[in-house]
Amino acid sequence: MATARFPGKSVDVAAANWTPPALGRPVCVNGTPWILYLLEECVDNVWEYCSVVIGLISMFCFLLSTLPQVYEAYRNGKVEEAMSFGFLFFLFSGDLTSFAGCYLTSQLPIQVVTVVFYIFTDLILISQFLYYKIKNNSSRKSPVLKWLCFMWCGAATLVLLALPKLIIDNSSTLDTQSPTTSKSVEITGYICGYLASIFYLCSRFPQLYKNFQRQSTEGTSYLLFALAMMGNGTYGLSVIVVLPALKGSKQTFIIKHLAWLIGSLGVLILDFFVTAQFIVYRKNNSAKSSTLLSVPEVEPLLCEEMELSLL
Repeated sequence: MATARFPGKSVDVAAANWTPPALGRPVCVNGTPWILYLLEECVDNVWEYCSVVIGLISMFCFLLSTLPQVYEAYRNGKVEEAMSFGFLFFLFSGDLTSFAGCYLTSQLPIQVVTVVFYIFTDLILISQFLYYKIKNNSSRKSPVLKWLCFMWCGAATLVLLALPKLIIDNSSTLDTQSPTTSKSVEITGYICGYLASIFYLCSRFPQLYKNFQRQSTEGTSYLLFALAMMGNGTYGLSVIVVLPALKGSKQTFIIKHLAWLIGSLGVLILDFFVTAQFIVYRKNNSAKSSTLLSVPEVEPLLCEEMELSLL
């Protein structure tokens, strides 16, 4: 299964390049060694090679996409005003269903680790949102809140570090199931793929409404959406590029990837609307920033006037 935020292996393409193991004969003929080692895919032509490279670029774009928003929230301290909780909730739900699909369809270890990293960054964003919302709404500072946040992030980190190992070790039980059970599990995995695509599509609408309501995009990092656009665009391209190399039915291949193509390309279109909001509301952001910068210049003048009046 290929998730909307991570391109999966193309079984239809790889199967044609595998040869049955024989004494003194390699399993993969003319395959690219580093791809065979990293992704367990047998790639022996330029179309498949380009598809894998573009897919890896997509993966790294998604891996880096949430980090700028984490920094922006830390720097700004008012993430609850800028980000929609609906956006974070649907993003987290999409990654959870993608993780379920990876597990049910026994995907590669690199895919499991990547989706777990997505969930980890989602938890950081949600934790930041709740932390600053409670902190900014409370009348006094509470050191307990900060320690609770640190403990929660630490516990989540330990769990998510151990989770890929447990999933990979237990994935062998899915491979030994009967054909009927295996087919039903695979269908459930694809259903999770469609659900993930729906969640990813739904995630943009609350943020679009939030930006429209505020008439501003201040407090949100555009790199979050720019990298997501690059990730979704390159994912769709990685699926299309491999079509000339297919030896099987192209229609069957497209149907298998349809859920994630709809999710990635749909989110890509919605992110163009988010980009338009960043452009349109740029003047509002500049006006607010200049107002905030002018405040420290006024306070010393007021203080001097008060000192003169006292004298």
